[in-house]
Amino acid sequence: MLQRPLELAQYTSKDYAALCTRLGVTQSLGAVGSSADNALAEAFNATLKRETLAGAATYGDEVSCRREIFRWAVRYNTRRRHSHLDHQSPNTYENNLTATIPEAA
Repeated sequence: MLQRPLELAQYTSKDYAALCTRLGVTQSLGAVGSSADNALAEAFNATLKRETLAGAATYGDEVSCRREIFRWAVRYNTRRRHSHLDHQSPNTYENNLTATIPEAA
C-alpha cells in the first residue's frame, strides 16, 4: 500500500518512516530531483498507464509490455494530437513550422 503525504515534513521524518516500516507501508516519495518527484513525469506516466493498460492491472508479459509501450510512444511522439501544439500532432506541427521558417542566407 502506498501512502501519500499530508504534510511533507511529517512524511519525511524518521519517526514517520519507522512507523511506515513497522506497518508494512511503502512510502511513495522519491528522491528530490528524481523523475518520480516531478509533476510532469507523474502526469506523463499516468497518461502512459491509462492509455496502454486501458483498465487492466498488468501487462501480459515483459515482451508484450515493451511492444505496447513502444507502439504507444511512437504514436505519442508523432501522431497523437497535443493541446500544447494547438491540437496538432507533433509531425503536423513540425511540418507546418518548417514550412514557415525562411531559409538562412
